[in-house]
Amino acid sequence: MKTALFEIASKAIRSCYSTTKNSKKMQTLLNEAQRKEYLTPLYSTNWTLLKDRDAIYKEFVFKDFMQAFAFMTQGAMQSEKMNHHPEWFNVYNKVQITLSTHDSNGLSLNDVYLARFFDTAEKNMKS
Repeated sequence: MKTALFEIASKAIRSCYSTTKNSKKMQTLLNEAQRKEYLTPLYSTNWTLLKDRDAIYKEFVFKDFMQAFAFMTQGAMQSEKMNHHPEWFNVYNKVQITLSTHDSNGLSLNDVYLARFFDTAEKNMKS
């Protein structure tokens, strides 16, 4: 069973590499109007703005490790497709995610899009 799951995950991840755009276009930081428009809805789903840097953070809690791992696998595939990768930490059923655009040194639309993806993936996982 574990081997079959590994093969499925490996195939899915490899397929992302073939569809990933390798562009290095620098993302523009969110301006004040965009911050209000795009970040306010994320705050209502428990994303928080970090105090020490221009980044957002959220902790996701799942039923067990397998559900957390499945969530991370979905996130890994989406991140590869976007060529935008989160900082994350996982212990058993918890996944902590920090999003910031390193090339721009702050928050960009990519962070907003990825945060929305993670919120939707969590909702689908738990329904």
